[in-house]
Amino acid sequence: MTEARAGGDLRLHDTWTGGVRDFVPLRDGHVSIYLCGATVQGLPHIGHVRSGVAFDVLRRWLTAKGYDVAFIRNVTDIDDKILNKAADAGRPWWEWAATFERAFSAAYDALGVLPPSAEPRATGHITQMVELIERLIDQGHAYTGDGDVYFDVASYPDYGRLSGHRIDDVHQGEGVATGKRDQRDFTLWKGAKPGEPSWPTPWGPGRPGWHTECVAMCESYLGAEFDIHAGGMDLVFPHHENEIAQAKAVGDGFARYWLHNGWVTMGGEKMSKSLGNVLSIPAVLQRVRPAELRYYLGSAHYRSMLEFSENALQDAVKAYTGIEDFLHRVCSRVGTVVPGDWTPRFAAALDDDLAVPAALAEVHAARAEGNRALESGDHETAMGHARAIRAMMGILGCDPLDERWESRDETTAALAAVDVLVQWALAGRAEARASRDWATADQIRDRLKEAGIEVTDTADGPQWTLLDGHSKDD
Repeated sequence: MTEARAGGDLRLHDTWTGGVRDFVPLRDGHVSIYLCGATVQGLPHIGHVRSGVAFDVLRRWLTAKGYDVAFIRNVTDIDDKILNKAADAGRPWWEWAATFERAFSAAYDALGVLPPSAEPRATGHITQMVELIERLIDQGHAYTGDGDVYFDVASYPDYGRLSGHRIDDVHQGEGVATGKRDQRDFTLWKGAKPGEPSWPTPWGPGRPGWHTECVAMCESYLGAEFDIHAGGMDLVFPHHENEIAQAKAVGDGFARYWLHNGWVTMGGEKMSKSLGNVLSIPAVLQRVRPAELRYYLGSAHYRSMLEFSENALQDAVKAYTGIEDFLHRVCSRVGTVVPGDWTPRFAAALDDDLAVPAALAEVHAARAEGNRALESGDHETAMGHARAIRAMMGILGCDPLDERWESRDETTAALAAVDVLVQWALAGRAEARASRDWATADQIRDRLKEAGIEVTDTADGPQWTLLDGHSKDD
């Protein structure tokens, strides 16, 4: 396996500064990351998990470069949408949230997203939220009104820097509230309402506002200042803008880099439940394998929009299968492939703001060279490319020979069963050819072709290929 190596050559696009910056962690050898996780209101769709895949690649790359990575991904388990949907379904809000939290966990796991270092729930950090709100009130940045608590946007002069909003144009989207001094202010704490959960506080019972939850959880696990805050670009305003305002208003350094991934779109529109164009993870996994879906979601640059189409998904499946087939051929002809060293061009691509498309181009270039070497009988070169591919695909989280994909891959098991039958037929064909019974040999080959199996005679003996692209060597 490639030796872990620390390096200061990583550059990342920081939304706060609006450009690409050299990444220098707060503590030498250690990286702290907070990713805004799921609001568990319903089944996860591919738009939800794109950030999980994108920043899983970042985490894997940092780890491979020798960093110790603390990776926190929260769960928002108390929210207006959760309460409303649970009430409409006649189910307890906590049971509704727990049900879909499990669905998100299953989706992340199915796509090979590494579990976070910790996965805090909002409802488990009410004490920290109350303490934060008290600090804001004491320092003149928040006030109470009609049982609610609001952040005074005008009290924080840098409000709008992350998103580019002018303070005069701010609209929180919270509707009109009688307790607000200014409609630009946002809610930190919501006073108790009949039928809703509530917690006691110095200013009365209620529940937390969304923007306060993440600040409290970030700082509880990573401290008042940490390296990277990540999330979808839809969170830049108001969520992340409001997080920054709270943290910096009380004097905390908070996140030093802000990374945001693009949306998954359909017809140019963000994928969301309200648009009715949701593709749930369970539904998509009925059509493609988990590793293939992960490859697809991670193949575009994390900051770009990913326009979903069935053709694009199938193109990704074909590309992934090409890599998989090459590795299986090397295993069959040469021997076990263990991960080796990634190439310098692959490393340079990921160091350039996680340029996964360029990194994948290097993977496919290695596959092409490896195929040529394999066909020419240069097994040593083919093995070298295969080992590099395993290392690179491991960083991207979808190494076809990783045991998690091999053990869960029903297609691999089916191919193994088919291989037994095909090898029996090929043995009969070999006997016929040895006896110069060309008619029988051709008949066996034709019958295999009718079954969707194409046989190619090579210097290393016959190899067979399914017409859908899967292959197995003799």
